[in-house]
Amino acid sequence: MADAGGWRPPRPCEAYRAEWTLCRSAGHLLHHYYVHGERPACEQWRRDLASCQEWEERRSAEAQRSLCESERARVQATRKHALVWTLRQSPPADWHLPLPQEEKDQ
Repeated sequence: MADAGGWRPPRPCEAYRAEWTLCRSAGHLLHHYYVHGERPACEQWRRDLASCQEWEERRSAEAQRSLCESERARVQATRKHALVWTLRQSPPADWHLPLPQEEKDQ
């Protein structure tokens, strides 16, 4: 962690509030339940909002640590999924040629 004097939360507190509000919305609840078969877990957004507010009011080292760990876990969660497609390094050699036309049986 950086020196607490110059440290800022990774997101503004309003961003945590917006994520928490969205997570609890009826539309998000229905979508998440449809896709994942369970209710969304919104508790982490509420804890992050509380930590951010604690940081803004008291510059609490515990709040700073909590926000850093939460954001680190969020980044790790996005990286755990492997790519579906293999990325190309260059285009195919014959990319500029016309596509083959299918011959129609008549």
